Amino acid sequence: MKSEGSSRSASPAADRLLVILPTYDEADTLEEVTARIFSAVPHAELLVVDDASPDGTGALAEHLAAVDPRISVLRRPRKLGLGTAYIAGFERAISGGYRWAVEMDADGSHLPEELPSLLAAAEGGAGLVIGTRWMPGGRIEGWPWYRRLISRLGTGVARVALRSRLRDATSGYRVLETKRLAVIEPSRITAQGYAFQVEVAWAFERLGALDPSCTVAEVPITFVERRAGRSKMTPGIVFEALRLVLQWGWRLRFAPGRLEAPAMVTTSSS
Repeated sequence: MKSEGSSRSASPAADRLLVILPTYDEADTLEEVTARIFSAVPHAELLVVDDASPDGTGALAEHLAAVDPRISVLRRPRKLGLGTAYIAGFERAISGGYRWAVEMDADGSHLPEELPSLLAAAEGGAGLVIGTRWMPGGRIEGWPWYRRLISRLGTGVARVALRSRLRDATSGYRVLETKRLAVIEPSRITAQGYAFQVEVAWAFERLGALDPSCTVAEVPITFVERRAGRSKMTPGIVFEALRLVLQWGWRLRFAPGRLEAPAMVTTSSS
């Protein structure tokens, strides 16, 4: 086993990818999800970032890493949040020489069998590929109407406030090119939850306004409600996202110099 591991795959540098799986109480699904990822993309490497799960997820992840060199584990001392977990994974992907970092839920909501479609778009040149629910071919299974409404409203507010063209700014199923992540500087992304996903996506949109070679692609996916455990979505996460998106929208219009991420400088997206 290699906890907090470095690269151990024999995959060519040109297609190396690190799948980042943040976990908190995902012992019921983690083993199945990792097996399905490797079935879909055998050369993938996985980094499990566990926030001291009381259900033993961290220990299970270390057991899986002990028998499969493609898996590494980062165990954190307490629940530090989705955004910081992904930032840790992004920084590992950049420093480890991976070409792509992949965001994916560990609860089975994001189908590993659809990862090759996202990777195909990344191989086609996109700096960011988003698995999108709200486009032709995309769908959601098992969500009540209010969850659908929150998701649609979240993207709708982001589109208006940030002048975004994305159809699913809050989706957490993504492939990100690490050389673009390095420009954005992940450590400067500060939001959590829905807002984290919006902030990263908007940073890529802004970077694309400065560098047309950095494009954002959206690929339809099927999102499946988790079969085990409980959703981590809370009213606080929703309100944080709304507050931050409106704040960023105000800055975009009236104080562009105060936008914090390097990709969010004064050039506005149209």
